[in-house]
Amino acid sequence: MDGEVILLPNKFKIPHMGWNNLQIKKSSVLLDGVKEGSWVYFVHSYRVKPKNEEIIKADSDYGINVPAVIENHTLFGTQFHPEKSSKVGSIMIKNFLRVCKK
Repeated sequence: MDGEVILLPNKFKIPHMGWNNLQIKKSSVLLDGVKEGSWVYFVHSYRVKPKNEEIIKADSDYGINVPAVIENHTLFGTQFHPEKSSKVGSIMIKNFLRVCKK
């Protein structure tokens, strides 16, 4: 996936650690069954800036919109930690494993 990985602006607390909600922009295999506004756990200092913004499936507001879920065919990425994101993360991991089984 073409793009950049850039440091969050220094006007924000870095690393960003904590719960933020997802703003779902487009349908996604990973997000199947995840509700708009679901909370997930972030620990990060960087964000992605893809050249093709169509691959951004969800973002999160941290004073700036941070792409939270990207998907390009069978390539997936999350800016947050699904394994630390309770039931919502469990749904995403199950969705990912379902894709892997195909």
